[in-house]
Amino acid sequence: MNESTNNKPVSDEELIGVLTAISVVSKRLAKKLIQLNQASQSEEGGKHDEQNERNGSDHPRVTGYCIFY
Repeated sequence: MNESTNNKPVSDEELIGVLTAISVVSKRLAKKLIQLNQASQSEEGGKHDEQNERNGSDHPRVTGYCIFY
């Protein structure tokens, strides 16, 4: 880790301010991600949780290969 040249302790108020700022920015980013996700879903025809859906055709089996003899 990098050690700072000033060893002045950080006050509780400063920590609270930094954590609050991080929280505000995180909330804004989450809202923007939700809006982008909703916009892309409406463009794609409303697909939801696409990554968890499988139809079986995207994983073809190798024909003629069996590990159990």
